[in-house]
Amino acid sequence: MSTITTRDGTQIYYKDWGTGQPVMFSHGWPLNSDSWESQMLFLASNGYRCIAHDRRGHGRSSQPWNGNDMDTFADDLSELIEALDLTGVTLVGFSMGGGEVARYVGRHGTRRLARIALIAAVPPLMLKTAANIGGLPIDAFDEIRMACVADRSQFYKDLASGPFFGANRPGAKVSEGAIDSFWLQGMQAGHKSALDCIKAFSETDFTLDLEKFDVPTMIVHGDDDQIVPIGASALRAATIVKQATLKVYAGAPHGLTHTHKDQLDSDLLTFIKAAGVTEGGPA
Repeated sequence: MSTITTRDGTQIYYKDWGTGQPVMFSHGWPLNSDSWESQMLFLASNGYRCIAHDRRGHGRSSQPWNGNDMDTFADDLSELIEALDLTGVTLVGFSMGGGEVARYVGRHGTRRLARIALIAAVPPLMLKTAANIGGLPIDAFDEIRMACVADRSQFYKDLASGPFFGANRPGAKVSEGAIDSFWLQGMQAGHKSALDCIKAFSETDFTLDLEKFDVPTMIVHGDDDQIVPIGASALRAATIVKQATLKVYAGAPHGLTHTHKDQLDSDLLTFIKAAGVTEGGPA
């Protein structure tokens, strides 16, 4: 397996497919790099080098007790980019991975980046506060924590067979295979890591990170996202990021990397091919 070892001794697994301009993917919770297979296969087949890692505590990476926070995740991402000496990178983040990408920019700048894509991503802030009245109440995230402690295996099955892929909507067709894949990836994550990440993805405010974006950015979100409501995420992020292009997928659920993969693959390819910046902005 391809791995790097971070400064604190954590082993990070990554996939590295194809050749060409690099496209790097950050996965959502509680998944791993396998969740990007469709996009990686498509883009690698179209002449791009596609790289995706398993976040610490997830998939085939180490499961440290500490460091399950957005600052550390962003630093791990930076170490991987530096280890592979990547430049002109398109960073693509899904859900929690969008937060990881945003915090990477906040801490490490865009010197090595060409573009950014935020897909059904959590920024700027999921939690409802006095300044973020469109967010979700803390009770919603406490319920997720309690469900994971009680029976996380069943919770992952219920999440995948319900709101994640929009399978609870009339006429929805979600395969057992997609549900099983979600469950398997979730169960590969460390229990402590997955619990810590609920706080990380829900309570971290990425507003200042988004303000530092200075490369072309595409924001993609489904208007029927039951996990990360579009009003508190993509619609707000698009007003903060200076060079943002917002694409709203009608009727799309949170798990649109699977349910709308053909549309997303095409949009990513068009975005990456677009003329413009090929090297990152100031660090």
